[in-house]
Amino acid sequence: MKLTAPPKHIRSILERLASNGFDGYLVGGCVRDAVTDRPIEDWDITTSATPADIAMIFPKTVLTGEKFGTVTVVLPQCNVEVTTFRAESDYSDNRRPKTVEFVSNIEEDLSRRDFTMNAMAESITGELIDPFNGVEDIKNKLIRCVGGPNTRFSEDALRMFRALRFSAVLDFSIENETLHAIYANANTAGKISAERIRTELEKTLMSDRPQIAGEMIKIGLLNKFMQISGKCPPGLEKIAELPSETTLRWCAFCALLIEEKYIKSAQEFLHEMHLDKKTIKTCERALKLFDTPADNSAIKHLLSKNDTETVRCIAAVSDMFGVGDTFTLEHTDEIISSGECYSLETLAVSGRDLMEKGYKPGLEIGEILKKMLDHVIKHPHDNTKEKLFGLLSSI
Repeated sequence: MKLTAPPKHIRSILERLASNGFDGYLVGGCVRDAVTDRPIEDWDITTSATPADIAMIFPKTVLTGEKFGTVTVVLPQCNVEVTTFRAESDYSDNRRPKTVEFVSNIEEDLSRRDFTMNAMAESITGELIDPFNGVEDIKNKLIRCVGGPNTRFSEDALRMFRALRFSAVLDFSIENETLHAIYANANTAGKISAERIRTELEKTLMSDRPQIAGEMIKIGLLNKFMQISGKCPPGLEKIAELPSETTLRWCAFCALLIEEKYIKSAQEFLHEMHLDKKTIKTCERALKLFDTPADNSAIKHLLSKNDTETVRCIAAVSDMFGVGDTFTLEHTDEIISSGECYSLETLAVSGRDLMEKGYKPGLEIGEILKKMLDHVIKHPHDNTKEKLFGLLSSI
């Protein structure tokens, strides 16, 4: 029985390779996800065909990484990367190989990969190629390097982050020798680009075990971003109780790091991690404004002065620290979705309405609208033109 049931367009690539006399396999993450019974998001194919062969076999291709043996096959459904069996050597920057050699068999290609669970392949006939006992390690929920872990991590330091991210996402343990090698090679993590680190850290924070980000700090993988290392910040497990939204979780992570003095500010840390400007601005503003409004009116006043994402971040941090009874993310979302007025945009009376009543444009109209909004925030059912016009004589 086959592990995977690839879509027709993926199977068509394997069939065309076979009809031209080349071996083709599903490899890596898609095979791992099939074994672990997880949804398959990406289909990776490896083949004995060279990049030149692949370009001749398929009508439309792009040589996206010819030096490394990767060709993108352009199909109506999507683009698929097809990579030639290869061996790698001379990793001078702890990230990329200087030398890539095309090889003739799948086992040699699998031997260069990071972890046993990612070093499996499946043929078009359903044959599983598992030379490093990846299935057994998956059954035992273990992350283990292919070959010597010191060698694997010296080749590509990002693999240390990937090991911890997989541990968080899959709820696997890291095999002892592999874990010891991560500690031993942690000093090379500083050579990795912030963008690559951010990707692995974000996936960890978005998992059900965000506290593994604390292990990254403890081990020293994030030393270039932290004022403290060698220990885990407490409370990171509480991030898992928040919705799986990147901005909320980054903000909560920053709040804990600032609380424990691991970083000075969200803005500085997130900028160094190369987060987008919108996320940086939202998190920084939320943490500067952090407060716990006492009632619905106070929450609405906060919403009237800030965008909803900022207020939701404040509420999420309040939830995490357990400091608000009324001001929770759930309750804030209920207010936002209720349709009750908390901004001038949804106030029943506009500046134009007041000008039609004879008021002149300027500060007076602004003050009247502000007082009307304050009234409606406290009395939601009064958000009608009739009731608000009735207040004109008293404001």
